[in-house]
Formats: sequence, structure tokens, C-alpha cells
Amino acid sequence: MIEVVLGGIVIVAILILIIILYHNKFRISIIKMEEAENNIDLFLQKKLELLKRAKQVVSKELQMDDFLEQLDSEMVLDLNHFELNDLLKKCYNEFFQVLDDNEKLFTSEALAHIIEELNSNEIDLVAAVKFYNDTVVIFNQLIVSFPSNIIRLFFGYRKKEFYSNEKREIYEILKEG
Repeated sequence: MIEVVLGGIVIVAILILIIILYHNKFRISIIKMEEAENNIDLFLQKKLELLKRAKQVVSKELQMDDFLEQLDSEMVLDLNHFELNDLLKKCYNEFFQVLDDNEKLFTSEALAHIIEELNSNEIDLVAAVKFYNDTVVIFNQLIVSFPSNIIRLFFGYRKKEFYSNEKREIYEILKEG
């Protein structure tokens, strides 16, 4: 009789240990994603500010009133990280397209400084997004794999979105495998 009780206690202790272990894995991933989101937010805000400064210089030099006008919209403030990232990526590409088409802009010292800061910020932003996406892959693997998929039911964890389609495709391949 005592062996049955001790066996039950051991099984319950092992189950509790497994729950704690996997819950901690989820929590660590969540903390890493939140840290990456904070960094991404800082880099996106800096990119927005730099693109607005570049907009002023380009608009003045080329007499283009409609250049990057979406940056002045009030809706920019209401965008989530994913939407803001997509908008700024589009504006960034549009800015460099205008630069390629108008070589006289390269003579502007102010614009050269902005371009340098934009490129540096872009490197940091890409690194933060990569860190976020890598962490989301780990988190989403926990969501679908056993026994952590049972643990996620207890705590209500849901799949997270990626910043790029590349990671989504990789995750779908991993999920099917």
C-alpha cells in the first residue's frame, strides 16, 4: 500500500516538474520576444524620424511635395509593429529609389548624414527582427510539440506572428516534419 502511495507521489512530482520546466521555457521565450519588441520599437521610431528628416531635405531639393507623404499621416501612430515595419520598409525603398534617380542629392551633407544613420539603424533593426523571429520559431515549436502543447492549454499560450514570410515558411516546414 505504501509503495502505491509513494509511486503516486513520485508520478505527481514528475508531472509538476515537467509543467514547471515547460512553463519556464514559454516564459523565457516570452521575455525574449518582449525585449526584441522593445528594441524593434526603438529602431522603428528612429527610422521614422530619420525618414521624416530625409523627406524634408528631398522635398526641398527636388520640389516634391508628395514625397513620402504617408509618413505625415496621423494613422502612422496607430500602426502596430508589423504594419509600421512594412510601411517604413516601403518608404525606405522609395527613398533610395529617389536617391538613385537623382544623383544631385548626394551632394547634400545633411542627407549624407541621414543616409549613414539610416543604414546603421537598418542593420540594428534587421538584427532585432531576426532575434525576434528566431525566438518566435522556438515559441511556436513549443506550442505544437508534445508535451509542451498540453502545457500551453493550461496557460493559454497562442502562436505568435513573424516579421517576414521567410520565417513563416520555415516554421510551416518544421511543423509538417
